[in-house]
Amino acid sequence: MEPETAKPSENQQEATSSKALRQSLHEQLSSSNASIRRQAAFHLSWLQEDGLEMLKSTLFGNYSKASKNAAAYGLRKMRGRMKKIAMEVINEGLHHQDRDTRGVCSQALAMLQDVKPRAAAGAAGPTATPRVPIKEIRAKRGERPKARRPSPDATKRYRGGNSR
Repeated sequence: MEPETAKPSENQQEATSSKALRQSLHEQLSSSNASIRRQAAFHLSWLQEDGLEMLKSTLFGNYSKASKNAAAYGLRKMRGRMKKIAMEVINEGLHHQDRDTRGVCSQALAMLQDVKPRAAAGAAGPTATPRVPIKEIRAKRGERPKARRPSPDATKRYRGGNSR
């Protein structure tokens, strides 16, 4: 008889693979590449409770603003029964002590409601002053706009004038 090697049961294999997947997605959520962060957040949005917990910990944890943005993206992409819970998490983030978390959550809510987020106080940008529309200046009735004539020197060059 051959000695049997200890084979992990299916539950143990599933738990270890699930743990490895979560760890991998969590590392990708903190990646320096925006596309990888967004993709990881989208994958986490499909993991129901586990994904919600990881996105919530990233949003409220000590992570970069870019990672928090990706987590908010994942929360926005939640579907089904988790959508309502994800909205509650985003609303909870509006009252968080971290300024970045509050900003990310307000921006996420604005995107969900198709409303432009308000500018921060004191932030003057190009939209601070109203733009004046450009008006067309029309010629008076019966007058033609004057055509611009080329200078005499330019006509000599093209007519085969004196060349030096």
